[in-house]
Parts: sequence; structure tokens; C-alpha cells
Amino acid sequence: MEEAPRRGSLAATPDMDWSQVHETVLMLELAAVQIDRALKDGDASYDVLSQTFSAMAGYVRTQLKTLRTLSIAEEQEGVKLNLLETGEQVLDSIHQAIVAFQFYDRLGQRLTHVCSGLEQLTSLVKDRSRLFNPGAWVELQKSIRSVYSSPAEVTMFDAVISGMPIAEAVETYLSDARIRQDADIELF
Repeated sequence: MEEAPRRGSLAATPDMDWSQVHETVLMLELAAVQIDRALKDGDASYDVLSQTFSAMAGYVRTQLKTLRTLSIAEEQEGVKLNLLETGEQVLDSIHQAIVAFQFYDRLGQRLTHVCSGLEQLTSLVKDRSRLFNPGAWVELQKSIRSVYSSPAEVTMFDAVISGMPIAEAVETYLSDARIRQDADIELF
């Protein structure tokens, strides 16, 4: 008869079967679930905000186009110019919000990749036949590396795997990401 898998931490009351691997797996599973839940909770709000701001940008563009074509009396020219100016400012603000949404979307993608990596790591650590197999760890690394969506993330991963201290690799990643940040923005 197969023994049921142990659940929960036994660190407070260890027995002969206590294992730091089990405790590590438990913490990894918890971290992955928490990140996953946070992402799912944020996705619905993100979708509504993104659609709303995109629609608002369309409405403001239509209003500005209409205002530009209006022929009005000279005494009302100031009102028209003011409406055009404030409309352009609103449109700029909307574009800034859309850019912020794009960054949030990228953040969500990156966290999803972290969850996947944590799940794969948990699976490897749970499996004693793979746990001590260097080839399984290389496959895990390849799998995690394959989902990175930016060159800066790949560079950071490669640097850490090659032995660069994490703090140094993160600093390199941050400076690399800052350089690429403006080039990656897509306005609607």
C-alpha cells in the first residue's frame, strides 16, 4: 500500500522522515500560487482599464478632428484653441496611461514565467530520480531561459548561470532594461 504524500510543514515537529527538500517544495509551491493568484486578480482590472483608455483615446481623437474642421467666428477662436489644447493634453495623458498598462502587462508576463519556473523547480526537487541528475538541472535551466521575453532578461539569466554574482547581474539587467525601455513602447 502506497503511503499518502505528506502535506504541510513538519519543521516545528520534525520526525525521522523530515526533509529540507519537502520544506523547500512547500515554500516554492506557496510562492508560485501567491504570484499566480495576484496575477489573475490583476488581469481583470488591467483588461477593463486598457479597453477603457483605448476607447477614451479614440473619443478624444474624434473630438479633436471635429474641432479642427469647425469654422467659427473670430471671437470664439480662443475657445476653440483652448479646447484643442486641453484635448491634446488629455490625449497625451491617455497615451502615458496606456504605456503604463503595457509595462504592467510585461510585468504580468514576467511573473507568469517566474511561476512556471517555480513549478518546474518544485517538480524537479520533488522527483528524487531527477533531483541529483545534473542533466535534469540543465534541462530546467534551458526551459526557464526559453520563456524570457526580453534580451535583458536572457543576459541576466546567462550571467547568473555563468557565475556572475546576482547583485551584479541585476544591475546589468537594470541598466540594459533602461536603455531598451523607450525603444519598446508601442502607442495605440
